[in-house]
Amino acid sequence: MRRFAILLLIVALSLPAWGAAAQSEKVLVVGLSEDYNGLDPHRAYEPGGSMIHTAVYDTLVTFPPDSVSEVIPNLAASWDISEDGLVYIFTLRDDVVFSNGDPLTASDVVFSFNRMKNLKDNPAFLADGIVSVDALDDLTVVLTLAAPDPAILAKLIFDAFSVVNAKVVMEQGGADAEDAAETDTAELWFNDNSAGTGPYVVESYEPAVQTVLARNANYWGEATYFDRIVIQNMPEAATQKLALEAGDIHIAMDITADQLPAFEANEAIEVFSTQSDTLIFLLMNQDPETGGVMSNPTVQKAVRYAIDYEGLRILSGVGTKIPPAMVPLGFAGALDESEGIARDVEMAKQLLAEAGYPDGFEINLQYPDFTYIGTEFGVVAQKVQADLAEVGIKVSLTPEELQTSLDLYRGGKHGFGLWLWNPDYQDTLDYVEFLPAGVVGARANWTDANADAKILELRDKVKVETDPEVRKELFHEIQLYEQESGPFVPLFQPGVHFAYRTELQGFHYNGQWRVDLTLLSLAE
Repeated sequence: MRRFAILLLIVALSLPAWGAAAQSEKVLVVGLSEDYNGLDPHRAYEPGGSMIHTAVYDTLVTFPPDSVSEVIPNLAASWDISEDGLVYIFTLRDDVVFSNGDPLTASDVVFSFNRMKNLKDNPAFLADGIVSVDALDDLTVVLTLAAPDPAILAKLIFDAFSVVNAKVVMEQGGADAEDAAETDTAELWFNDNSAGTGPYVVESYEPAVQTVLARNANYWGEATYFDRIVIQNMPEAATQKLALEAGDIHIAMDITADQLPAFEANEAIEVFSTQSDTLIFLLMNQDPETGGVMSNPTVQKAVRYAIDYEGLRILSGVGTKIPPAMVPLGFAGALDESEGIARDVEMAKQLLAEAGYPDGFEINLQYPDFTYIGTEFGVVAQKVQADLAEVGIKVSLTPEELQTSLDLYRGGKHGFGLWLWNPDYQDTLDYVEFLPAGVVGARANWTDANADAKILELRDKVKVETDPEVRKELFHEIQLYEQESGPFVPLFQPGVHFAYRTELQGFHYNGQWRVDLTLLSLAE
């Protein structure tokens, strides 16, 4: 508690300036376990960053505030799709301006999409199927695909497709040509500036401390309630709890299930809980030089049988679900929860013996040492350690600082890792990324070269299938394959819980960006 008290004191010392400012302006203060390391929208990839980009930028299309059930207009007033599904023609609104007052044009969309793709940063794979983006006139954008993509509209909602002011970004060193990965120099500028059409602009960003947004005076839509938003980095769930109860923040984004009773008993606080689409999983590297024994397919299968899934459900708390494979529950084509693998310690021991390890082995488990939507990774790692010890696998825990861990994971350097995945877009196709050569598959060094023909064929078919029923059948086969083979172990989908002051109004949860801060206000 002394540690938490010190952390709370640090937070409190950073807040008085905002409290004083609140006498003349309205300030929203958010407690968040910061998971992003920059604010360049075309490099955006972390869930916490999505909440910021949604406030500062707009995309062509979007979702309603509280649902991902339908795609609705945003910067694009309407769109048409060719009969072959290869060409999308978007008609832009004619009343949109950027934060500096410049009008939005189709050329800005072309620049934004090409910059995102050619930066070749984490989200660039989302544009792999885009052949070209062209401006037919000032208000018409033509998007051409290499093959039909039933998920393309859902992909365009992801914040990496945010539209920026091309002129301003180019003046700051931005580039959209094929060599943008080498020539673009605008990334650092974006950390303390912005060039969007959203309700807010970036005022300042202090990594691991706070991000400050200010109201966009030239916003083309309805003015927001809050003049400023302060997103305070609070890695510890306990710190967020203390700050919320003290009234130092308005909303806590990363509370844990065991905190719910205390919040629910507090009349000054409201709680929102739902099932998340976050997938917590184990990665076992397919490269023997990196993964060592974990690259053995029989060992991988043994690990899947060794995990106590029911124990994880209890550990994670209210709202937790156990997905049977790497497609989370709630997505079209996901297996039913009853179809999952049941723990079988004897089976796990038998498989280890078949793999040549009758007495088990020693291995390090790498993971980011942080809390995300109430999931404390250190606690989950300890549970995995205890489960595997029962079958003879001696796990040494190797916690890592978040950004260090991210770099190693994304570089394919985790031999045995504990990680999470949030969908980049709300379509089951996003989980093709767990297959060979997909984004997460590549992080496990699962490639076309070391994968078998069956899973490669299923992957290639499902990526272009547009019939919903056929897609479900293909994903069913893929998930059954994943239960038997492959370098991943799905652990659980945690419930997601938020707590906020009762005077805060306009709260809506959306799986794409979590909470749209621009819709919040205070009861008066």
